[in-house]
Amino acid sequence: MRVIIVGCGRVGSRLAARLAIEGHDVRVVDLLTKARRMLPVGFTGRFHEGNGFSRTVLHAAGIEHADAFVAVTATDSSNLVSARTAKETYRVPIVLARVYDPDRADIYRELGIPTVTSVRWTVHQMHRMLLHRHLTPELSFGNGETLLVRSELPAYLTGRRLTEFDVDGEIRVVEVTRAGRSLVPAHSTPAEPGDLVTFAVAATALSRLRGFLDKELGT
Repeated sequence: MRVIIVGCGRVGSRLAARLAIEGHDVRVVDLLTKARRMLPVGFTGRFHEGNGFSRTVLHAAGIEHADAFVAVTATDSSNLVSARTAKETYRVPIVLARVYDPDRADIYRELGIPTVTSVRWTVHQMHRMLLHRHLTPELSFGNGETLLVRSELPAYLTGRRLTEFDVDGEIRVVEVTRAGRSLVPAHSTPAEPGDLVTFAVAATALSRLRGFLDKELGT
């Protein structure tokens, strides 16, 4: 994906570095030139100095072809204006923003802009929202390192034992809803059509989980 990140503080720089390592086209925007120092040595993305809602700056960052836009500056008002510009003016498919004042979160929600808070948890959540948006956690633990994710199993997995999907230390099937009833699967419980399965999954293993679900999710 091409991702534009406005704000090169702790959250923006960490998210940018993580996405760049994974091979995404990352463009970082910040008002201060010195903010570039927050990016790691060898960062493969691009840095643009300027305002995150300046059309000149956004065009330079390639917003017309952006797949995602993330606003994580130090002020809610800047994040809101930047996010709205990306969503309403440029129709960027995925727009996320950080919010500091909980009372303002409702404003973002009314505009259809997902929000997140706190540094480490923010990096985990934004990374998940960008790359695993079809796998929406029901619950998260700690700083988002472990998630509970529910998903309908694709048809090609029908008949396999549910415990076969477990990956030691990364993924574990903890519940299945079948025909409206919930059960904790036994070692021999096979997957049936229409099963809605709950996985306990490490945030770092979402790609692996997605790997055998994406045939159903169409991603």
